[in-house]
Amino acid sequence: MKKIVVIGPESTGKSTLSAALAEHFNTVWVKEFARGYLETLNRPYEKEDLVAMAEGQLRLEDEAAAKAGNLLVCDTDLYVIKVWSEAKYGDCDPRILQMIAARQYDGYLLTYIDVPWEDDPQREHPRPEERVYFYNIYRDIVINTGAPWADIRGGQKERLQTAIAAVNKMLD
Repeated sequence: MKKIVVIGPESTGKSTLSAALAEHFNTVWVKEFARGYLETLNRPYEKEDLVAMAEGQLRLEDEAAAKAGNLLVCDTDLYVIKVWSEAKYGDCDPRILQMIAARQYDGYLLTYIDVPWEDDPQREHPRPEERVYFYNIYRDIVINTGAPWADIRGGQKERLQTAIAAVNKMLD
């Protein structure tokens, strides 16, 4: 089974693209665990919560992998939690870094910031310069993984077509 990650800054259509890819390839996708975790948290999140989010993300991924055929689409991976932690706290818990090192993915789809920002209480970096900053961080991450990756830009239809072509290439 191949595991493809849709990664990128906040509000760049990752979940929409993940769901559309799963439908196109007749498989399942892994939702972002942190979103549900934060919705049930009755306090501001703390650094330790990021470890729980990372563990939950991997648990969701493992559960979805058991249901997937030859492809699993992941809406984000632990690099997102690492970037989030470094932005908010200045570093990342070594347990999260160990979890990142222990997981391998077969490809990345990097979503660009050319879609309008959608306000959401969980989103923290709406300014255009912040979006560029985080896009560049994620671009460096996907390049440094050594896994194949594709830059996903344009409108929803164009993004999906580009992503499908990239995934097909990664499946070969």
